[in-house]
Amino acid sequence: MRFEDFNLDTEILKAIADMGFEEPTAIQELVIPKIMQGKDIIGQALTGTGKTAAFGIPILQRCKNEEKPFALILEPTRELAMQVSQELNKLGKYKRCQALPIYGGKSIEMQIRALQKGVDIVVGTPGRVIDHLERGTLSLDTVKFLVLDEADEMLNMGFIEDVERIINQTPTHRQTMLFSATMPQPIVDISKKHLKNPERIRANTKDVVVPKISQVFYEVKDKDKINALIRLLDVEDPELAIVFCHTKKEVDDVALHLQETGFNAAALHGDFTQAHRDEVMSKFKAGKLDILVATDVAARGLDIQNVSHVINFSIPHNPDSYIHRIGRTARAGKSGIAITFVRPQEYKTLRLIEKTAKTRIDKKSLPSERDVFEAKSRSIIRDVEEIITSEGHKLYLPLVKEMAERNSLFDIAAAALFSAYGDIKTVSTDKEADYVRLFMTIGKKDKIHVGDIVRNVAKEANIPPNKIGKIDVMDKFTFIEVPQDLADKVIRSVDEMIMSGRKVRIEKAKEKPEEAISQVKKGNKKGKRQ
Repeated sequence: MRFEDFNLDTEILKAIADMGFEEPTAIQELVIPKIMQGKDIIGQALTGTGKTAAFGIPILQRCKNEEKPFALILEPTRELAMQVSQELNKLGKYKRCQALPIYGGKSIEMQIRALQKGVDIVVGTPGRVIDHLERGTLSLDTVKFLVLDEADEMLNMGFIEDVERIINQTPTHRQTMLFSATMPQPIVDISKKHLKNPERIRANTKDVVVPKISQVFYEVKDKDKINALIRLLDVEDPELAIVFCHTKKEVDDVALHLQETGFNAAALHGDFTQAHRDEVMSKFKAGKLDILVATDVAARGLDIQNVSHVINFSIPHNPDSYIHRIGRTARAGKSGIAITFVRPQEYKTLRLIEKTAKTRIDKKSLPSERDVFEAKSRSIIRDVEEIITSEGHKLYLPLVKEMAERNSLFDIAAAALFSAYGDIKTVSTDKEADYVRLFMTIGKKDKIHVGDIVRNVAKEANIPPNKIGKIDVMDKFTFIEVPQDLADKVIRSVDEMIMSGRKVRIEKAKEKPEEAISQVKKGNKKGKRQ
């Protein structure tokens, strides 16, 4: 089937072509004709299966550019409200149909002004929609279409009473669409109460739950999880990965371990400010972060196309969470990998997930040290071959020629690789060597993070990131541990370098309390802005 077969306006077909959609997805093929026939819909589908266009295209087909909203779409999170609004605006650009996202954490005055100017579609979170209703800045009297998107997520987040309240303020003759990945009883109750003879549309369960996702699990004890994660990341080398944890503390601990080991990782949970969460998400979407470590709540509504791996550092408490987590990968027809760590006592939970999701999760053995070595070797070969292709190495040829008079080319090449990459044996978070603590005149107030320090120090001192030990970032200064035999090299290389717009001083940390206090006071006065 083609989009032309839906008898859509030429403006919408042109927008669809601009977005690169060639043919409708399974959920679009099933849903679009039913909505255009005026039927209420219950659709079971995950984010990423194309359901935004499934309900958005027929709604936009009816858009008449009136001043008051003719459609209301409820989303559980601000991220989803923004994403859905953006997609609708792309689909409706030639019809000049405007979707407005309204959610908490953004100036309500700006939203009020936008509503006063007139919008066609409101895409909002329940709390902010009610806020506007109470202020009288939003009226639902003209709503002809109501969409309850990610209904099970709105239930999980405690929004159901708000949703009911909003529904009751819409006209009874509206057309209603409810979409949900799972159908718990409260969602079934809402559908029975508020939808009129709905068409139930459910894509093949396996297509919805595990579209092109390879699912595996590793039996791992708690104490071994961090090293297992590092080993897997070394071997898998994901394009973008999301690591799910149960608690905020676990998120912080895992992210810190990954940063200290040299991975480009960041934490995401509810204790961070909205501005910080937005910054992290922006970097992750742009590929400036490789690994996002998050709680379920923080990751709700994420819709990022290139996530290749989802890793359950802790197995989800229930099957619904598992379905939602792994749905973050294999977007837009791509394949993905879902990895779950299972403790020996958690096999019952694993079997429940398999039964509910109607899927199979295969057990695998963790990569060996040899696997890690070979994976890192392949990565080094790629790096070197890229340099050779770009011809950026040629300025060193005279130097190599000089050294070749005294050494074999094999020894020269191997020594150069050792200087750049260090020992490529399996990385462990257990540091066996003697470490020295260094003091740096930069801290949190300079908007510097552990990962930034690892990358800057490793690059400037030309040492492998995994050689860097524990890092403690304080408000105005930082303590960093490095191997004793590399301490002088790090100090020589890093002292007076510019980091986060600041000239950084670095020296060995004082051990005596009175000397340490003096060093901190002195360090706070150093490092002037450039």
